[in-house]
Amino acid sequence: MPKRPTLLLCLLLAFGFSAKAQTPSFWLTDPKSGILFQKQSETNFATDLPETTIQLYSDSLYQSMDGFGFTLTQGSAQHLLGMSEQARKNLLQELFGNGEKDIRISYLRLPVAASDLNEFPFSYNDLKDPRATDPSLSQFSLSYDTLDVLPILKQILQVNPSIKLMASPWSPPSWMKDNRDTRGGSLLPEFEETYARYLVKYIQEMQQEGFTIDALTIQNEPLHPGNNPSLLMLPEQQARFIGRYLGPAFQKAGIRTKIVIYDHNADRPDYPIAVLSDPIANPFVDGSAFHLYGGQIEALSEVHRAFPDKHLYFTEQWVGSPGNLEGDIAWHVKNLLIGAPRNWAKTVLEWNLSSNPELTPHTDRGGCSRCLGAVTISGDDILRNPAYYIIAHGSKLVDPGSIRMGSSTQEGLPQVAFIRPDGKKVLIVHNDTPKEVRFAVKEKNTSFPASLPAGATGTWLW
Repeated sequence: MPKRPTLLLCLLLAFGFSAKAQTPSFWLTDPKSGILFQKQSETNFATDLPETTIQLYSDSLYQSMDGFGFTLTQGSAQHLLGMSEQARKNLLQELFGNGEKDIRISYLRLPVAASDLNEFPFSYNDLKDPRATDPSLSQFSLSYDTLDVLPILKQILQVNPSIKLMASPWSPPSWMKDNRDTRGGSLLPEFEETYARYLVKYIQEMQQEGFTIDALTIQNEPLHPGNNPSLLMLPEQQARFIGRYLGPAFQKAGIRTKIVIYDHNADRPDYPIAVLSDPIANPFVDGSAFHLYGGQIEALSEVHRAFPDKHLYFTEQWVGSPGNLEGDIAWHVKNLLIGAPRNWAKTVLEWNLSSNPELTPHTDRGGCSRCLGAVTISGDDILRNPAYYIIAHGSKLVDPGSIRMGSSTQEGLPQVAFIRPDGKKVLIVHNDTPKEVRFAVKEKNTSFPASLPAGATGTWLW
């Protein structure tokens, strides 16, 4: 006697699903239930008719993705070095490895010398005499980074040799600035050529250490001179610096590192547009980088429309201590993990890789005292924080080189879809409503039904 069709099969047939219905793998984060980026034993098929449909369009392709990740600060490196060798090895494997339980981080941002999450500010060309200058850069050295950041970076590359690196300076050496201070001030015009050679030397010396810098942003947060270290760099100076000095210096030295501008909030898309409008700077610029401490993520698309041949990167967003798991994940997934790629970003990077329970180190006079890392490290104990789960939903499954594909929009159900280099497809969905939502995912002649609890995030792979 033939078997009677199951209720689920009857519902699928009634809704019009063909024999080519998919059974994708599925990872779920549901903070209300305590489920944090866990692979589900069975795909969460809806047991009744879906309420809405997410339509995918694999013939509508957009930008390719470079990766998902964090910033590796001096503090992060010190926390990792404080662990026992085996515990550190296990954590680096979990973060950067390719195993079943690893989250496969594929992109790291590095401060050029100190950031505000250092014990103290420094550059690679500091001078003992506060009145001295060194235009020949005879005192250049990778300095304190050789003690912590570079050793940890070497261990990371042993786990993931193909990880991409972006570098960002927080400040030039203070003797190049009009206020001779690590905090604030502006780059003196007479040292613009010297500073270009300083950045060339950084990339060359990092290469000698075995690290290829894929991209360099010109200045972290150029409109926020309140950090320590920091620098005020207006768009006119950034354009001049690139067009007259840095671009030609890269060209002369045969450096292929991408030059990326702005690296600040989405409330000022006029800044990157002004730099890209400079005919001398424009040919040297690969694209623009953004944070979202101000403005709306849709501003990235404004820059794309103005210069569609230039790339876009999302490079920084913090989670403030002590963290709000439910609220942080919802906001970051909606605006960054989904919103940034839907507005042409090739990367999604959170700030920063790790913290300790005391949220140290950080600099005086402007260092961040509330920045919560992706993980909190206390000895060999590890606490995974909201940023860990946010990035994992992208880094685990969206391989570098994946291409964003077209997808429909539904109120309360933000989502983004990708085609990986191996041909598999990935869909990330967040339920931004107060109730469970059932939905169908359809692409050409294949489809599957799914559901998400209120406030939950899901990533599907098929």
